[in-house]
Amino acid sequence: MSAVWQKRVALIAGIVLLAWAGVTLAVLGNQMLSSGERAEVAAQKAAAAAAEARIAKYRDRVAETAADLEERQDQLDEWSETHFGVEPAAVTPEAGAEAKAAPATLETSALETGAIDPNLPPEAQALARIEKRQERFAARLLAAVNERAAKAEVAVAKLGLDPRALVRNAASGRGGPFIPYRGTGKAKAFGASFAALEGALFRMEVLERTLVAVPSGKPADVLMLSSSFGYRSDPFTGAGAMHAGLDFPGPLGTPILAAAPGRVVFVGQKSGYGNVVEVDHGQGILTRYAHLSGFNTAVGAQVAAGQQIAKMGSTGRSTGSHLHFEVRLNGVAVNPRRFLEAKADVLEVKDDARQRVGALATSRTAS
Repeated sequence: MSAVWQKRVALIAGIVLLAWAGVTLAVLGNQMLSSGERAEVAAQKAAAAAAEARIAKYRDRVAETAADLEERQDQLDEWSETHFGVEPAAVTPEAGAEAKAAPATLETSALETGAIDPNLPPEAQALARIEKRQERFAARLLAAVNERAAKAEVAVAKLGLDPRALVRNAASGRGGPFIPYRGTGKAKAFGASFAALEGALFRMEVLERTLVAVPSGKPADVLMLSSSFGYRSDPFTGAGAMHAGLDFPGPLGTPILAAAPGRVVFVGQKSGYGNVVEVDHGQGILTRYAHLSGFNTAVGAQVAAGQQIAKMGSTGRSTGSHLHFEVRLNGVAVNPRRFLEAKADVLEVKDDARQRVGALATSRTAS
């Protein structure tokens, strides 16, 4: 082969080699570009998946918080209706005439829990506002309950009863299996304010119902008292004896009246007492009416204060027509004078409690 052709062949081979190299570089460049695009697409998909997961988690938290707030509201509804007979919206600092809901001087501005975080999403801000409203309402209700309980505590103490012991004894009679609250999130524990409200409501209920149960009504419309509570000379033997009640003399057949509302738990005869009626007023308080000539009630009957339940007589160990009246607290006889001679301020608090408790009983019966 001549030198000319050798040059031509070498030139052609060089061109082919350059073309092959160009094609190879182009293919490699295209592959590298596709790999980068795929990596970018994969990164975008991963970011989108992470964003979706965050959104789903946020939605779950919003739904959980909404469920918690709904259960908190249900609890507030139940407490306000159970103890005051009104809806939460009606229990305001100015609603004292209806339910004694809160003191008139209550400073609601002090109950503000701070501004809503403006960085929260709109849905979260709405839920936060609802939560703050519930907290403010719970605080107003707590102030109202504490005010009522304080008045009842003073009245109960003036009657010679121990308010703390009453609440303690009532609390000792609770129990049952542990069943976690149905809440799924924060509603599992409503917080300190709700715990304080629950305890205050229990204390108020015990003290006010004790006041209602106190037998402050006269058991017979007579003026004289022939025998007091405590030590006396026995009318038959003259020996020293303990008298567990008060004796009211009067004509045979004088109406005997229930000294407080309650349920009749005994009608019949007891040794030494003759014919007897016993009425359970709740809160461990029972009244006994003895030496009766006849009955106007039966076991299981619900009686109102001042309702006739029997007739005065002289049955049993008696020297003449009279009523033997006893008050027993948790089975122990106490002096009825402290209840029958209650002062006007105590009776006013009792009447207020009776109206609340009575209104609740009426509403439950109607429903």
